[in-house]
Amino acid sequence: MTAKVDKGVCIGCGLCSSICPSVFQMNDDGLASVFMNPVPETDTESVQEACNNCPVGAISIEK
Repeated sequence: MTAKVDKGVCIGCGLCSSICPSVFQMNDDGLASVFMNPVPETDTESVQEACNNCPVGAISIEK
């Protein structure tokens, strides 16, 4: 699985990095980014949770 954050949509709420800090981080620009691709198998559930709960739908996943 790979994850992607659309920076044009991200509002920088930080929910993804709080749900799955091993895959998502907040950059200096205040927006989220993915720093672990492919996503480790141990993190797939939390990445899916972050995707499902992103308030603006900025996270996408490819399996």
